[in-house]
Amino acid sequence: MTGTPAPHTGQELDAEALRERALAALLTARERTALLTDCVDDHELTAQHSPLMSPLVWDLAHIGNQEELWLLRAVGGREAIRPEIDGLYDAFEHSRASRPSLPLLPPGEARAYAADVRGRALDILGGAPLDGGGRRLERAGFAFGMVAQHEQQHDETMLITHQLRSGPAVLSAPEPPEPVGPVTLPTEVLVPGGPFTMGTSTEPWALDNERPAHRREVAAFHIDTAPVTCGAYVRFIEDGGYTEERWWAPEGWAMVREHRLAAPLSWHRDAGQWLRRRFGVTEPVRADEPVLHVSWYEAEAYARWAGRRLPTEPEWEKAARHDPTSGRSMRYPWGDEDPTPERANLGQRHLRPAPAGAYAAGRSAAGAGQLIGDVWEWTSSDFLPYPGFVAFPYREYSEVFFGPGHKVLRGGSFAVDQVACRGTFRNWDLPVRRQIFSGFRTARDA
Repeated sequence: MTGTPAPHTGQELDAEALRERALAALLTARERTALLTDCVDDHELTAQHSPLMSPLVWDLAHIGNQEELWLLRAVGGREAIRPEIDGLYDAFEHSRASRPSLPLLPPGEARAYAADVRGRALDILGGAPLDGGGRRLERAGFAFGMVAQHEQQHDETMLITHQLRSGPAVLSAPEPPEPVGPVTLPTEVLVPGGPFTMGTSTEPWALDNERPAHRREVAAFHIDTAPVTCGAYVRFIEDGGYTEERWWAPEGWAMVREHRLAAPLSWHRDAGQWLRRRFGVTEPVRADEPVLHVSWYEAEAYARWAGRRLPTEPEWEKAARHDPTSGRSMRYPWGDEDPTPERANLGQRHLRPAPAGAYAAGRSAAGAGQLIGDVWEWTSSDFLPYPGFVAFPYREYSEVFFGPGHKVLRGGSFAVDQVACRGTFRNWDLPVRRQIFSGFRTARDA
């Protein structure tokens, strides 16, 4: 998978250029959906591989249903194709654990439905007035970009399901690049104190929780140059990290004891060596690779053990976007240009994080690397609205999740397509979640 560029900030694209970008984003997402669903048989598509995840066939039809709701009905004003299935594929109406018991569309019918919707959506895209004409949903192709992002987010969810399923490997990809030359980077970099602009009011396909742009004052701090590696995390484990209560928040310690946790998800120890299962293959844990599949509680416990802390969300974004020379916030750590394979590990191009120190071309002005791609990074912050937040186009995307129950992750992972990943993009999840492609880096006060 190669990913799809999103419109550049501040660049006035004409309707045809916007149409091409929207088309490319939709086609790239559908290509990936097909890759993730065509590689297994119908039994695997309808099975529930984990109670934490939906059957793959649910995601497949849900993708089509959301596209019908937003592109065919909301933008195109078309009659509903399958109104009777709206409730089946409403993510808020049925929990993931309950979805296998629903009368879901079988694989062949789900594929046909998604293809039918896509054909009609592309017809609408061909004639849509992407300048909006006063309709914010259509302006700069937002609805098409939103649907492409939604599909890519479910593709990431389906990739998580592939990681959790048992059985032989069905996915493959080349290895990510090694760092060029010896890695002699400092372990941390200093981010000077002062104000910076957080969020965006100009990124055309930014979602509601990324808006609006606003000024934040952030005190000087140090942040890790790279995400915490497996090798560093092993030292935490071997120093009693999972057996000493003092490192853990009370809820985290309760989780450790209830589930008898002793390492990241999918790790096990055999003959004195740490191994992990990755997409159907058991392999040694690589010491220089960012640690993956850790919960917020595990990340926080490690940071406390290391005498450090998790960065706040504003600290993370300032380290990733702020250019001290110009004083402005950039779209990405390296500047305003779209991601390339030389800058970031995105789009399922690889099926693992790159070693710490890779992607020198993607480092931020502060000198921190791998802030985009590789692993989602837990922050210490609760998922809250920005000042001036307005829900758009529906409350259930962000607003219903605001509060102390969800923690913010930033930066994206190797499983995220670039259309759904930028310097302002915000992810969130419950602090107990481990199946997601999550890692972290640490910080300390200056």
